Amino acid sequence: MHKREPHSGPARTALRTGALAAAALMGAAGLAAPASADAPGPVVEDGRTQPVYDYADAVYQEVDIVTGADSDGDGEPDTVRMRIMRPQETEDGLQVPTILEPSPYWAGTHDAQMYDVDLDDDSAGTVPRGRPRAGSAEEMARASAEGPRGASAQAGPTGDGSATMPNYYDNYFLPRGYAVAQLDSLGTGGSTGCPTSGGENETQGVTAAVDWLNGRTTGFDADTGEEVSAEDWSTGNVAMTGISYNGTLPVAAASTGVEGLRTIVPQGAISSWYDYYRDNGGVVAPGGYQGEDADVLAKLVYTRADADVCDPVIDGVTEGQDRDSGDYNDWWDERNYRNDAEGGEFRASVFLAHGLNDWNVKTDQAMLLWEALEDQGVERKMWLYQAGHINPFNLRMDEWLDQLHRWFDHELYGIDNGIMDEPRVDVQGSDTEWAAQADWPGEGTAPVRLGLRPGGEDGDGGLEPGRHRGKPKWEEFTDEGRDTPAEDLVAEPGTGKDGALVYRTGELTEDVRMSGVPEVAVRAAMDGSSPYLTALLVDYGTDTRPTADVRYDTDDRICYGEGVPEDPGCTYPSYNVTEESDFKIVTRGWIDARNRWSDEKQWPVFEDKPYRYSWPMQAQDYVFKKGHRIGVVLVSTDHDYTLRYPAGTEVEVDTKRTSITLPVSDGRGGLD
Repeated sequence: MHKREPHSGPARTALRTGALAAAALMGAAGLAAPASADAPGPVVEDGRTQPVYDYADAVYQEVDIVTGADSDGDGEPDTVRMRIMRPQETEDGLQVPTILEPSPYWAGTHDAQMYDVDLDDDSAGTVPRGRPRAGSAEEMARASAEGPRGASAQAGPTGDGSATMPNYYDNYFLPRGYAVAQLDSLGTGGSTGCPTSGGENETQGVTAAVDWLNGRTTGFDADTGEEVSAEDWSTGNVAMTGISYNGTLPVAAASTGVEGLRTIVPQGAISSWYDYYRDNGGVVAPGGYQGEDADVLAKLVYTRADADVCDPVIDGVTEGQDRDSGDYNDWWDERNYRNDAEGGEFRASVFLAHGLNDWNVKTDQAMLLWEALEDQGVERKMWLYQAGHINPFNLRMDEWLDQLHRWFDHELYGIDNGIMDEPRVDVQGSDTEWAAQADWPGEGTAPVRLGLRPGGEDGDGGLEPGRHRGKPKWEEFTDEGRDTPAEDLVAEPGTGKDGALVYRTGELTEDVRMSGVPEVAVRAAMDGSSPYLTALLVDYGTDTRPTADVRYDTDDRICYGEGVPEDPGCTYPSYNVTEESDFKIVTRGWIDARNRWSDEKQWPVFEDKPYRYSWPMQAQDYVFKKGHRIGVVLVSTDHDYTLRYPAGTEVEVDTKRTSITLPVSDGRGGLD
């Protein structure tokens, strides 16, 4: 999304400036403000706001906020529904900042139909004679509305005069002097407008909430329709947080530079929608959701009233996503928030959190945003952990709450508590132990190129430092990925399997830590229907490794905040699930051979003609242990991620001109 302007309206510059100045002054003195004489401000001890406000007495309200979009085309501005809980003392003059979680899921989801990814002969994009097309609606498989995207649960009254909100922010932060809020994204729940899977209108919906909290747009009581304002209780300082789509909307809002948004804390969030549903010109699914695309997601979250009004808009999503080619276009560019990070639009600080085993929202979404923010000097912090698509709260509860608490106190109340002087990055290693470091990748990380050595008649090839020169040495494989998962193709190297080429180092003489983005360079010729080339980076060696899963200890109930009977502010800690295995696919990367020069345009691939290809794999932080072997496996179709063309595409690889470059932080000597 580019060159967006925050929705304008009645300014409240004097009030907001005064609040910021007071917060900065009192923060320097170890106090927090502002508040009236009748409503004393938050209590600060040891650089942290203290729980002095009664959760059970919280004020609850619902507001419909006017946005700058009219995405449903009814001639009226779209509105977004926000549900707010705030300390009772805000009725008497206390002004507080707001922690906001926007989401398209608060009202639940519909079932949606996936695309058929098994393409028949007529629809196969035979190299070089055509392009893939999507399956018809009748051929789509139904997708469950459940899964790692997030549960649906709205804030609201409990029936006994109190209110509750189904996340930990309210229980922990409201007693410490914060308002907490949920927002229905456009086209969902109580909002109007239409869902567009990350489009500009959705961003305007989220920034409108910031505008209302700063007095720049209008809001109406959701029950009475009367105009309501936040001026009496809001400092105008806002934080946004959430996981998955709930974390993506804060990234989108921050990309506009909207005034008043002080910080975002996205977990497992998207920074470029193209990289969620595509990669290097190829149609690539989010892990666990084969056949999903942007229009499928829009239909899944379309829960607003007037159920048919957005059908033409969602048809536009189908057209814009261009599933036929997989190319990057203006529609996807609107949804690339990293462009705005690179352009210096981000004003809010950013606290990123991402699972290193997250194959739904893949690791590049966080790592590439991290790099773009670094180039622009944005204040930032990051957690990387050994799990999949989860919030790290339960995984490391005390430390997460401590850091997040001090982060919010610093950014929203101006309290000088030292959080910005600590190491920026916390990384959970593949041994599940945590370590803090100044930045990511770590100091001293440098590229190491590994070249391929051809294998024997029935064996896998070698992988050695340096580039191997001389006459071309060709090896070939036949695509089997339509019916065979990648894990099966890499499981038994040295067995002469036809569906993959496997190259491995010798046994490592010391631990080797990779931290960053591996890159693959391949010279290959193709003949058949599949246009995909896939590279898999594999750790070979029997070991017990963390997986994407966590387990919850339901015998260890921890109460971290204030609450009411319906929501007592308690939960259970989680722990990494590990399993013993002979190998692990550490990371992977894909390219559509027709997009070898650009994500934006295809060029023909003539059968049996060799071309040079290069593409990045997904970013990773991983330690290959001493005695293990690093492997690179080349396949075509990746069963769980790419479109599946008829089996049988033949791929010849020039091993002399094929290599992988690893960003190695420690243990280069282990590769010699």
